[in-house]
Amino acid sequence: MQQIINTMRQSDRLREIIEERIATGTYLPGMRLDEMALATEFNISRTPIREALMQLVHSELIIMRPRRGAIVAEISPQLLYEMFEVMAEIEAMCGRLATRRITDIDKQRLVEIHRACEEARDLADPDEYYRRNEQYHLAIYAASYNSFLIKEATRLHRRLSVYRRLQLRVRDRVRSSFDEHANILEAILAGDGELAADVIRKHIVIQGERFADLIASLSAFSMAGK
Repeated sequence: MQQIINTMRQSDRLREIIEERIATGTYLPGMRLDEMALATEFNISRTPIREALMQLVHSELIIMRPRRGAIVAEISPQLLYEMFEVMAEIEAMCGRLATRRITDIDKQRLVEIHRACEEARDLADPDEYYRRNEQYHLAIYAASYNSFLIKEATRLHRRLSVYRRLQLRVRDRVRSSFDEHANILEAILAGDGELAADVIRKHIVIQGERFADLIASLSAFSMAGK
């Protein structure tokens, strides 16, 4: 475990591990996350533990209670679905505005990130693909040049980050995600804001079979950890 943590900034890697345990049911709603126990498990100081927990507070996966500390928050499948619905509309708006306002430098950066995503796709590493995929989406937010929208999109993106990351482990999802990115990029570069918004909306929203696959994968990860 120590080797895994050393490959990234400690607090960021810890956040990913803890949020995945929350999403997959290893850490159940209402459970207290003890700093000392986590520090002992990962054989590190309590400072990166505190940093990771504060990141999770901001993403609303845990809450801080007086005299109890960090408590795992509850999120139902219905709420998860509703958040993805809202995320889809927010990102669609980002795509529409970005298409109108994107600069040549922004375009170059988006193309470069898309190529980086392609490399991660070919490595068949869904977690690395997610990290580059995240940069792709953040670049679209930034190109909207609407500070309030960027803030709200980023906040909800962080809240859903673990679920967006885990869904990429569903078979063939990384490849289809990359293909959808290509369609988004094509629409933005062509200056078609409505098409960009529509493609992004379909890319983000999780419904029908995709939502069932996500819930099934969370259950599978939970069973595998027991």
